[in-house]
Amino acid sequence: MSSDYSAAHSFNKVMEILDRFDRSETKIIPILQAVQEEYRYLPQEVLTFIATSLGVSPARLYGVATFYSHFSLEPKGKHILKMCDGTACHVRGSSAVIDAIRERLHLTAKKITTDDMMYTFETVSCLGACGLAPVLVVDDEVYGQVKPEQALAIIDKIDAEEKGNA
Repeated sequence: MSSDYSAAHSFNKVMEILDRFDRSETKIIPILQAVQEEYRYLPQEVLTFIATSLGVSPARLYGVATFYSHFSLEPKGKHILKMCDGTACHVRGSSAVIDAIRERLHLTAKKITTDDMMYTFETVSCLGACGLAPVLVVDDEVYGQVKPEQALAIIDKIDAEEKGNA
C-alpha cells in the first residue's frame, strides 16, 4: 500500500463502501463521494481498485473523478476553506481576503494545502451567495461580507481548537 494514506485506512474500508452500494457501476458517483469522504481525496491506488471491483476501465473512473470539480485526486487538508472570487465577491474585496489567507497559511495559487495537512485553501468562481459577498466557506460553514481580519480570526479559532484537541 502506498504511503499516500495512513495505515489506519485500508482497502477493507473501500470494500465496505463498495458493498454498501452493491458494487454497482451505476453508483460510481456516490461510491467516489463516500471514498473521498473517508480519505479526503481519491488516491490513485484506490481508484484502480474500485475500477477493478466494478468491472469498469480505470480510464472511465478517472474521467468521472476529473470531470466533477467536487472530486480531488490530491490530498486535502483537515479544514477546507473556499473563497469566492466571482464578480460580486471580487468587486467587494475578495482579493484582500485571499491575499491575507494565503500569507497566513504560507500558500500560493499553486500550493493550496499546508505542509502539515491542516488546511486547504481554494478559490472558486461562485458559491451562489452573491448577496453576502465576499463569501468564505470554512468546513461547510458560510461566512458573508468577510474582511481579511475576520478570515484570519476564523483561522486563529480553528488553530486554538486544534491545539485544545491535541
